Amino acid sequence: MIRFIPGNRITLLESGTDYFPALLEAIDGAEREIHLETYIFADDETGRRVAAALSRAVRRGVSVRVLIDGFGSRSLIGGLEHDLRAAGVQVLFYRPELGGLRLKRYRLRRLHRKIALVDGRTAFVGGINVIDDLDTPGQIPPRYDYAVKVEGPLVPRIDRAVRRVWTLVSWSQLRRRRLRRKPRRPRVIRAGDMRAAFLVRDSIRHRRDIEEAYLEAIRGAEREIVIASAYFLPGVHFRRALIDAVQRGVRVVLLLQGKVEYLLLHYASRALYGQLLDAGIEIHEYHKGFLHAKVAVVDGRWATVGSSNIDPFSLLLAKEANVVVDDPRFAARLRKSLETAMANCSRQLSRDGWKRQPLYRRFLSWGSYGLARFLMGVVGYARRYDET
Repeated sequence: MIRFIPGNRITLLESGTDYFPALLEAIDGAEREIHLETYIFADDETGRRVAAALSRAVRRGVSVRVLIDGFGSRSLIGGLEHDLRAAGVQVLFYRPELGGLRLKRYRLRRLHRKIALVDGRTAFVGGINVIDDLDTPGQIPPRYDYAVKVEGPLVPRIDRAVRRVWTLVSWSQLRRRRLRRKPRRPRVIRAGDMRAAFLVRDSIRHRRDIEEAYLEAIRGAEREIVIASAYFLPGVHFRRALIDAVQRGVRVVLLLQGKVEYLLLHYASRALYGQLLDAGIEIHEYHKGFLHAKVAVVDGRWATVGSSNIDPFSLLLAKEANVVVDDPRFAARLRKSLETAMANCSRQLSRDGWKRQPLYRRFLSWGSYGLARFLMGVVGYARRYDET
């Protein structure tokens, strides 16, 4: 069961258009401490704007820590990294080297979550990387994604999570000198009337927390389930839960990536479309640009926004973070946004139309699905994937 904490104000932020102005305002208002975690920190216009704001904060005497995934931001190493360090920003890379050609499971464990924490009072959690949302070659910008701004009693839980990972990475890289005594924090007071929970996925104590939260909501749904996921490759139990919901009379709607960004995952996920459409699940493909959203709304009340896709890499390998909100007003706003995207930027697939697709596309989908399963087997996760 999810443990919801009352008294929060959770603000929905749609794509970088909302997210980066809010993030930069919070950074420029910081007085003591900033901690930023991201999978991608691009050396582009947006990345440099964020880096400049972090540097200004250091000059004001603010302690700034940035933890970046070593694979997602490998191009940053040696570039903007030097500017950040020169400004006094503390920078660490999570698993900075993939190393060698052999496929090992630990090399696939990435820091995929996106969290920013300011003064222990304001947090940002979602799926938006530090990258120019308007730079989408060949696509209509911006990238379609979400984050939330969190204020209230939930923030200390987020604070503990980011400190824990920073400490582990510091010790693993023998950078103990970077550890500082935790500063005394102001008492976090009630900021609103929303109940919310913070969930992480890691390989130690919280391996299935996000997945189990989804399954609990799906199995308890009575009217409607709407899920938007950039990469959707669920295991058997997850698919069964969605199909069971339809059989109970629940409307199940999926908003999925229509553009090809990562070839293998794109076509592997499409191998499951036939089973889902046959079960009565609606599938809408987003075609306006790149869909990076990782969100869901259940029964107009339960909602989640975060970094976790519904695929084996997010659910079994990466470090992820989601905020779950139990609030009808928040859920209504998120659902309306998803409904607009489906109406104006997406195409609904029909069961008959899907069955008439060319044979070569079916081979491509099932070949990609088989390859994805093979890769999971090579790193020892095929059985666990089947159990999700």
